Amino acid sequence: MVKKLILIIITVFMLAACQSENGQSAEELLQQDWSEIENSAKGTTVRMYMWGGDDGINRYIDEYASPRLMEEHDITLERVPMDTNEILQKLFNEKKAGKEKGTIDVIWINGENFKNAKDNELLFGPFTEKLPNVQEFVDTESLDIQYDFGTEVEGLEAPWGKVQFVYFYDEEKVADPPNSFDELKDWVRENPGKFTYPEAADFTGNAFLRHLLYEKVASADSLLEEGYSEDLLEQGEENLWNYLRDIKPFLWREGRTYPSDLTELDRLYNQGEVWMTFGYNEARAESLINNGNFPKSTKSFIMDSGSIGNTHFLAVPFNSPSKEGAMAAINFFLSPKAQLTKYESTYWGENIALDPAKLSEEDRAKLEAINRGASVLSPEALAAKNLPEVDAKYVNWLKEHWIDEVVKTD
Repeated sequence: MVKKLILIIITVFMLAACQSENGQSAEELLQQDWSEIENSAKGTTVRMYMWGGDDGINRYIDEYASPRLMEEHDITLERVPMDTNEILQKLFNEKKAGKEKGTIDVIWINGENFKNAKDNELLFGPFTEKLPNVQEFVDTESLDIQYDFGTEVEGLEAPWGKVQFVYFYDEEKVADPPNSFDELKDWVRENPGKFTYPEAADFTGNAFLRHLLYEKVASADSLLEEGYSEDLLEQGEENLWNYLRDIKPFLWREGRTYPSDLTELDRLYNQGEVWMTFGYNEARAESLINNGNFPKSTKSFIMDSGSIGNTHFLAVPFNSPSKEGAMAAINFFLSPKAQLTKYESTYWGENIALDPAKLSEEDRAKLEAINRGASVLSPEALAAKNLPEVDAKYVNWLKEHWIDEVVKTD
């Protein structure tokens, strides 16, 4: 009898722990009409954990999104800067400890981090089919919406934006930027100390290495067709490592150290220690030029072999204390007005996650009229060179092998 009583108490406790702040379970919440969810979101505080290394992105959240969420939806949005791997570690620890009410409501996520979060059941959902702006304005049949680095999304994250990898350079110092990785190697040798890249554990540094993976190991088509393939890596990996070892002595500080992240690389570029930087978001230089962090002579280029395009997402943790508020906030971020504001270089400048064909005529006209700035390549030039992301396991492979194959070599 005592054992039965204990079992009943434990069961009741677990059911209560899975309830949202207003006493409803996750299943009950997802069965509600959107109007009920939106009404429950009023008066809530939504804590958005996200990478905080870009001033333009931070200002978009703090100066544009937060005031409007309060004014239009009575939601208090708090931006909490934290690296995504630390966010996931926090959630993993909370999951392991059985903590069903956490402190994180929205996370900015994609790729390897999404796969890890999904595999470890750290996310709430599927919720995206409940969001009116996803259903009305997003091309939900598009493969880059259905899959994230080869991992099926299944409604566990909503697309927030699309970016493409580009290189930025100071045209007063670099008269003729390289068009290929072979030309880049020549340029690095001719301009010792003026180029480097972040370490492989950094998101941007890893993306630079993935471009080399496509170039030196196997084509994007082959990598997509094969998925993660040890055979492909074995056949071509020495071409990748030899290239990186060849340029190492001519890098900033002779390759003895590497920037830890994109913020540090941007700082080196701003100070003139290196003459190039790069990263996802083809338009991010505009706000940095305008606020004086990049020289006014900054322009951009992509390699003839192409540049990786990337869709990034917003998700809700399994133990968000304000799931209704989180869903309402994400729906706001996917409104045409919020997306078009993000597209402008005033704050962020990145491409929209919405399908332009689904916008109203008025919003399409606004989109076409936006001048993204002199440092931004044309949509046609970018689209012609767009490359897909491949299996997230390649990200880990690069992280695991780069130190031994490059950093520890002479």
